[in-house]
Amino acid sequence: MHLYIIRHAWAYEHGDPRWPDDSQRPLEDAGVERFARVVELLGERGFAPQAIATSPYVRCRQTAEIAAAHSTQSPQITELDALQPGSDFAELIAWTRQQQVDSIAWVGHAPDVSLLTAALIGDGDALIRFAKGSVASLRIAPPLGAGCGELEWHATAKLLGV
Repeated sequence: MHLYIIRHAWAYEHGDPRWPDDSQRPLEDAGVERFARVVELLGERGFAPQAIATSPYVRCRQTAEIAAAHSTQSPQITELDALQPGSDFAELIAWTRQQQVDSIAWVGHAPDVSLLTAALIGDGDALIRFAKGSVASLRIAPPLGAGCGELEWHATAKLLGV
């Protein structure tokens, strides 16, 4: 199984008075365009989630929709409270185990995406920097859980020249 972990793309600044409820803060127009180019380039290299779980926050949902639009698999998007800030690793593992697909993406927030990736590769203390709009690909060896993953690649917009 492949598990892609995605940090939401470039959103308006935290604390912007237009969105007093931070869960409603959207992506910037430039962030939408930039992330679309990132997943387009990754799609040319095999990025194709069959299912996507996302934080219900607007910026994550928008990021998930962009990823889905560029996947050849037409993935269904599921909002999971487990991907809100302070992610629930056990709940994410349980949901993912229920899916009948070979590739899944989780879309969440920093620092959670770093912590989730570290837990999956077996080093909960690892510091894995996730820039906005970055995507990590992990190869998962059953059973899904802590330490079951191998980091195959971690791509940023800058690395891809976007």
